[in-house]
Amino acid sequence: MSQPTSSRRTLLKTAAIAGGAAILAPAHAIGFSPRAQQLRIGLIGCGGRGTGAAAQALAADSGVVIWAMADAFQDRLDSSLDNLMKSDAKDRVQVAPERQFVGVDEIDRVLPLVDVVLLCSTPSFRPLQLAKAVAAGKHIFCEKPVCVDSVGYRSVMESVKSAREKKLSLVSGFCWRSSSPERAIIGEIHQGRLGDVVGVLATYLSSPLGTRPRQAGWSDFDFQLRNWQHFNWLSGDHLVEQAVHSVDKINWIMGGRHPTKCTAMGSRFCRPDAPEHGDIYDNFTVVYEYEHGPRATLIARQQPNCHNDNTDWINGTKGYAWINGWAPTHWIKDYSGDTMWSYPKDGPTPNMYQVEHDSFFKSIRDGRSINEGEFMADSCLMAIMGRMSAYSGQQVTWDEAVNGSENLTPSSFADPMPVGRVPHPGTNTSTRATS
Repeated sequence: MSQPTSSRRTLLKTAAIAGGAAILAPAHAIGFSPRAQQLRIGLIGCGGRGTGAAAQALAADSGVVIWAMADAFQDRLDSSLDNLMKSDAKDRVQVAPERQFVGVDEIDRVLPLVDVVLLCSTPSFRPLQLAKAVAAGKHIFCEKPVCVDSVGYRSVMESVKSAREKKLSLVSGFCWRSSSPERAIIGEIHQGRLGDVVGVLATYLSSPLGTRPRQAGWSDFDFQLRNWQHFNWLSGDHLVEQAVHSVDKINWIMGGRHPTKCTAMGSRFCRPDAPEHGDIYDNFTVVYEYEHGPRATLIARQQPNCHNDNTDWINGTKGYAWINGWAPTHWIKDYSGDTMWSYPKDGPTPNMYQVEHDSFFKSIRDGRSINEGEFMADSCLMAIMGRMSAYSGQQVTWDEAVNGSENLTPSSFADPMPVGRVPHPGTNTSTRATS
């Protein structure tokens, strides 16, 4: 199965990232030129999102070649490769057996071989993988969430700074920012159509994600990694892993302003007690407070047989706005109910996942780097501080979240790896937090 190390020190040696980068080939060593015909892609994480990102990379640029792949599990790598080989661009899927790597730290073997890396593996490993990719001088597509705790956030922000200094493109997986209707309506809001934004209500109400019951031969690490969305240390809970898309829209609507603090509540009462359902909550409500009064509320839920909803309601001093990306429906009205603006019914709605990759690869070809690092990290920290507040039952400030010592990574990946207890507000200040 996977090849875990016995201690996190051998995988998450953040203090040694800069030194370890010396063993990786610098960007010029593989003959990369922004306008070279071929861009060799390394895929890290071969699940559904990773496979989709690889397909979108192929569609974005005729010179893209999928060159190396890595995943913690052989069967996922095989399935991803098989799906890519069924695409119209299968002639550009050139992942020879010697460039297929299995293990959680195999990014070290991929980076010297490629020009561009797609980071699509389990979120808990993303900060270290991002740091290594930046140190190696690679252009990066980085799926969300980019971190699951305060320590990871600070690591990501260091990588963002370094990527900007190296003029590397760093594009996030916050796909709604590449959606034409969302870009249009939030552009109208930023131009003052609503006046000052005073309140936002965002929802991410969905059904639970699938699980994989334990199979013979799986270690505790394998079992938890197979069900990573359900374990706090791997995913950050569903507020950080899934509803972070809605958190990012709040961050976007508010112009990137940091909330000063948040108060949250959450619980778990619908998830079965089976081990594969892990230790996460099934519902959250978070109220973010901003300087001078505005508030944004997020309601997130993963519960079966319930109404699903993923919408955003924005109140301003001149009117109110409605965003329903699933419909799609986007409009702005004044307080008499008259429509001031709406996205045309026949307006363009290109695939937002493809748009983000189109922009990413164009920036590489043009030698004009894109760096989306600040908002991708800040949106994740907003979700993290919401989880911190819900788990503890305490109000959490932005500064506390930025500077916190919370590190969810277990001290060892060797058996036994017990499942963390479900947090109980009022008695919890942090969960599995270690230095």
